[in-house]
Amino acid sequence: MTTANPEETAGTSSPERLPLRASSASWLNHRLSTLQEALERPLTSYYLLLGASALLLVIGLIMVMSASSVYAYQHYNGDSYAVVKKQLMWVLLGLPVAYLASRMSQRWIRRLVWPAYVLSLGLLLMTAFMGISVYGNKNWLALGPIQIQPSEIAKLALVLWAGHIYALKERRLRSVHHMVMPVVPGLLLATALVLVGHDLGTALVFGAILLGLLWVVGFPSKWFTIALLVVSSVALFFVGISHERQVRIANFLNPFNDFQGAGWQAGHGLYALSSGGWFGEGIGASRQKWGQLPEAHTDFIFAVLGEELGLVGTLLVIGLFVVLAYAALRVARQTADPFVRYVTFGVVVWLVGQAVINIGMVLAFLPVIGIPLPLVSYGGSALLPSLVALGLVIGFARREPEAAEALAQRKRSRSAGISAR
Repeated sequence: MTTANPEETAGTSSPERLPLRASSASWLNHRLSTLQEALERPLTSYYLLLGASALLLVIGLIMVMSASSVYAYQHYNGDSYAVVKKQLMWVLLGLPVAYLASRMSQRWIRRLVWPAYVLSLGLLLMTAFMGISVYGNKNWLALGPIQIQPSEIAKLALVLWAGHIYALKERRLRSVHHMVMPVVPGLLLATALVLVGHDLGTALVFGAILLGLLWVVGFPSKWFTIALLVVSSVALFFVGISHERQVRIANFLNPFNDFQGAGWQAGHGLYALSSGGWFGEGIGASRQKWGQLPEAHTDFIFAVLGEELGLVGTLLVIGLFVVLAYAALRVARQTADPFVRYVTFGVVVWLVGQAVINIGMVLAFLPVIGIPLPLVSYGGSALLPSLVALGLVIGFARREPEAAEALAQRKRSRSAGISAR
């Protein structure tokens, strides 16, 4: 009787396993090639920007409705929907404005950058001396019956103004002097006006926008490192002159060291996130929003989102910001227009950077500095400029030559189909 060699038996795969492995690899390769083809289509950036922005807005409205219900009931004569109705009003106002921004020609946009910059500086100056102080930060300005936060408007104005200046100097940006003048002094002036009102969080966002723009125009690494150190030193200086900020810095890694004091907000934010589990307690089922978590519908809405929608919900929101960043950077990388490139990159640094700061703050990776989550947190002053900025970037995406041709072809096909009927 002949026996099989054990070594040959061990080295031979069963005939049933080979087709299974081959089919699995073939299925994976097919899926990856399909994804790659979808990402290479001309309108991919346009649809990704549109879809991610819309989903974040919807999630934001749902979470503002839930997170603000207790607060609204207490402060608006028993109307639990008072806050979300205001947010819905801002959304309904912001969407047409964003649409107009997406359709506005670049010539008109660039005509408005200097008036917008001067107006934002004027509003910041008024806020520094006549503003309303909230939690120690003088960053609100009363204009008749409404209150606005001029620093949010200034973020958009500064990005557009800096993008315009750098686009004009495109051929001279090999010189450090032209990289610096007048963008760096202009942004530092706006940052100084914000710091007069003790708003360190917004000042850090301004600093991030400045460093991001310097990086994209090719600022020399040696000088870039020095600029980064200067921004860090200024931030540490303003932390050092404020006892409240010192306490927050000392406790942000472990807020439970001073849970009844400086760690109260961060600690309850972590409680909210930890109790959410994988899939959350359900919409409206948050316990921390019942007076335990300050600013539940503004700066710490991500904590309530984690409590009610769980890890899956938080990862969805983070994923949507990643999609926004990917699509916008794709627009900035593919465009031949320097104004589009600089403005798009500035918007990414502003919105996605602010989201990173807010989420890091809620997760206790960063100290609590009062930064809202773009498109999700309550507040018209932050929402309107964000929608306008996204409208501009969406407009840039749809006006790219290949995207514009694809849209025109689709319109022609649709018209031909209607005519045939």
